[in-house]
Amino acid sequence: MSKQPSERLTPMGVMILALLREGDMHPYEMVRLMRARRDERLLAVTNGTLYHTVARLQRAGLIDEVGIDREGNRPERTTYTLTDAGTDALVDWLRRELSIIERPAEFRIALAEAHNLERPDVIECLRSRREALAEGHALHRDGLIGARRTGAPEQVLVEFERQEVLLDAELHWLDSLLDRLEAEAFPWGPTAFENTDRYLAQRKAAQL
Repeated sequence: MSKQPSERLTPMGVMILALLREGDMHPYEMVRLMRARRDERLLAVTNGTLYHTVARLQRAGLIDEVGIDREGNRPERTTYTLTDAGTDALVDWLRRELSIIERPAEFRIALAEAHNLERPDVIECLRSRREALAEGHALHRDGLIGARRTGAPEQVLVEFERQEVLLDAELHWLDSLLDRLEAEAFPWGPTAFENTDRYLAQRKAAQL
C-alpha cells in the first residue's frame, strides 16, 4: 500500500509547505525567511537541500509554479504556490506529530508550525500527547521507586532519573500551554500575525 503524502514529508518539506501557506514565494525568499526566523535551531538549512525538496514537493503535486521573476541582473527566480493537496498534507502531518511522543525531533518542527492548525485542532492533538506523556511519566516514576526499593545502585539509575524529571517538566509546560490556548490568552491560527509590522517587514526584507 502506498504511503499518504503526509507520511512522505521530511521536516524540510513541512517547513516549505508552511512557508507557502503564508503566500507564494521563491526558494531564495524561503531560505532568507528560515534564517531570519532562526529555523536552523530545528534543522539544517542549506540551499541544496531546500531546492531539492522544492523539486520533490512539486513532483508530488503539493506545490506548483506560478511564475518566473527575471528582474534586473538577478538570476531567474521561480515562484511557487501551495496546492490544496499540499495544505492537506501539511495539516495531516502536524496533527500526527503533535499527538505522539515517539518522535521528539519531528515534534519540535510540528510545534514550531502548530499555528498552521486552528486552535481546537491544536488543543485536541496536545491533549492526546499529554495522555501519552502522563503514562510514560508514571512508568518511569514507578520504575525508579521500585528500583530503589530493591536496592539498585544509584549510579545505574541516573539516566532513568533524568528521563523522569524531563517528562515531569514537559507535563507541567504542556499543561501551561493548554491552559493558555483554552483561555485564548493570545491570538492563534494561520493568519494571526500576517498584518503585523514586524511580519510585513520580515517578508519584504526576504524578497530583496
